[in-house]
Amino acid sequence: MLQDRCRRLGSKIRELLVLPIYANLPSDMQARIFQPTPQGARKVVVATNIAETSLTIEGIIYVLDPGFCKQKSYNPRTGMESLTVTPCSKASANQRAGRAGRVAAGKCFRLYTAWAYQHELEETTVPEIQRTSLGNVVLLLKSLGIHDLMHFDFLDPPPYETLLLALEQLYALGALNHLGELTTSGRKMAELPVDPMLSKMILASEKYSCSEEILTVAAMLSVNNSIFYRPKDKVVHADNARVNFFLPGGDHLVLLNVYTQWAESGYSSQWCYENFVQFRSMRRARDVREQLEGLLERVEVGLSSCQGDYIRVRKAITAGYFYHTARLTRSGYRTVKQQQTVFIHPNSSLFEEQPRWLLYHELVLTTKEFMRQVLEIESSWLLEVAPHYYKAKELEDPHAKKMPKKTGKTREELG
Repeated sequence: MLQDRCRRLGSKIRELLVLPIYANLPSDMQARIFQPTPQGARKVVVATNIAETSLTIEGIIYVLDPGFCKQKSYNPRTGMESLTVTPCSKASANQRAGRAGRVAAGKCFRLYTAWAYQHELEETTVPEIQRTSLGNVVLLLKSLGIHDLMHFDFLDPPPYETLLLALEQLYALGALNHLGELTTSGRKMAELPVDPMLSKMILASEKYSCSEEILTVAAMLSVNNSIFYRPKDKVVHADNARVNFFLPGGDHLVLLNVYTQWAESGYSSQWCYENFVQFRSMRRARDVREQLEGLLERVEVGLSSCQGDYIRVRKAITAGYFYHTARLTRSGYRTVKQQQTVFIHPNSSLFEEQPRWLLYHELVLTTKEFMRQVLEIESSWLLEVAPHYYKAKELEDPHAKKMPKKTGKTREELG
């Protein structure tokens, strides 16, 4: 918007450099904000709250604070994360003001009233432990021998409902027994520094002889949704490059394909640039994969490859993520257990496929309740990997037409 306005004004104003900065921006584009401003020009840095504490940019004199931030929160009733625009805290507002004039005298212009600052803003940002899933936290505390979590002296006590859901999920994953104690699988899962569902997936990979592939999938999932880069001036090229990685079966196999091709290129940064893939994210995924591979011996999982048999990979993923499943009904996709309406994210390789049964990595509320990183599965796999969690009856198609018993005559009877 700023660049468009500058183009319209043309020579009526001095040259204005408009530079964005946010966490998933490629490193070379992030570095542009630190480059000296040309003589006679002005620099505008449009930033997320990454700029509150992490950065000091030479020559920044003025700060415009809109008074809002994007904040992740977690709803334990739906198991859904949401990224919502909310008023920032007073602590954040003060940090933003501190960005002005770090190296010279400066000013901060707050786009809200002094009354709003005093009466509408919270003193501090809500601690992350109170707005996130607690599976990892509970597993860690259990592994440290802390069993009475309801009365544990947290610095910032998390919601009771979120804590209870984490215990239920760990029990469903087989990490806890009916007494709330760690099982053998639970101790192994606690050794792996990833989400419990990813840990379970890695342990299951030994059964399906695909630990090489599952390590890659786990590493790629751990870097969130920052694999592909989509510059606004090359949207068509970026989308075409992403489609070239698509494989039948779903997004987890796409991530596996991206990493495999990058490894075959010799972990090339040039390959990443040509394919609109974030080199920094891939490098982080490689580090995570190497770390996980080094821990396999400790959790008694041997290295093995499925040799292209991706059904085994999909079954291993299902063993970790059976908690996150949805099926296609006449009214769209609904989660199996809670019957919540959900949608495939438009960036998914399965967006136009509409498979009957899906597994998703996470559920995120933005404009809709989107499933991110989805995988096509068979309902029979759920009974195979989690017979304690699913019953055959709840996996039946309620709209399927059933043939009436013993009506009409057989061919033999008709003669």
